[in-house]
Amino acid sequence: MKNITLRQMKVFEAVARQLNYTRAAEELFLTQPAVSMQVKQLESALGVVLFEQLGKRIHLTEAGKEALGYSRTITQQLDELEGVLNRLKGLSGGRLRISVATTANYFIPTLLGSFSRRYPDVTVSLDVTNRETLLRQLTENTVDLVIMGQPPAEADVEAQAFMDNPLVVVAPTDHSLAKKKMIPLVRLQEETFLVRESGSGTRIAMERFFSERGMRLKTGMEVGSNEAIKQSVQAGLGLGLLSRATIEQELTLGRLAVLDVADFPIMRHWFVVHRQGKRLSAAAEAFKQFMLKEATDLLSKASHRPSRKMIR
Repeated sequence: MKNITLRQMKVFEAVARQLNYTRAAEELFLTQPAVSMQVKQLESALGVVLFEQLGKRIHLTEAGKEALGYSRTITQQLDELEGVLNRLKGLSGGRLRISVATTANYFIPTLLGSFSRRYPDVTVSLDVTNRETLLRQLTENTVDLVIMGQPPAEADVEAQAFMDNPLVVVAPTDHSLAKKKMIPLVRLQEETFLVRESGSGTRIAMERFFSERGMRLKTGMEVGSNEAIKQSVQAGLGLGLLSRATIEQELTLGRLAVLDVADFPIMRHWFVVHRQGKRLSAAAEAFKQFMLKEATDLLSKASHRPSRKMIR
């Protein structure tokens, strides 16, 4: 076996994860030919074929699957080494890789801003993605921490709640129910709801809540983002069920109304999640403690701070 470089393994992991040379190249900020060359050099060093082309898609060979497992183990051990050395040096630097659910992106930038001002030498990598990708990243241990609304019950993870995440029913401000008080829950069965894609945390919570009460809502469009749901609700296409954190601006501007429905809000929580037994780097541990101890207070202060337009 010839010499293998860490760069080759990093490129190989990206291609194996994406199963697409172009997307791997974009992720690594390389050209596609450069990515292909690194993979070919690794295959030459190992003396095996790592990928095979079937139609228009590539797949890992059996040798590729074995190589991926070892590659991830090596990468994890190097990350742990970096974390140990950072602890010995103190939190004067280091890398933090976090991945958050799309809904959390409404408040994560505010928290990251405060964290980065406190630890300016920590390099932060942020990925905003859907639940399916978050679960895969946890399984593959490719990020330090995940911020999500509903940790997987079956996965080998450690999850700690750091903030409430109430789900509310939103409607256009001119909706007939907008000014009603204590709307009976059964009344919602007369309305059409716009819903997130199947598998999203909000969709799961919504379906469980109404199923437990023997109710089934009438659903209209399936919408792939919170922004699209907000726009569609404003357009009068139906009601929506959204995290309160996602609609603060619309409420302030009078574009949406939160309905006063019995048994609402659905109280959920935001969690900081990582693999069970994972040795966190100094930067990751600092961010985790920051979220657990300070997130709620910081966001509460930020929500009550007047905007620049209001100050004028």
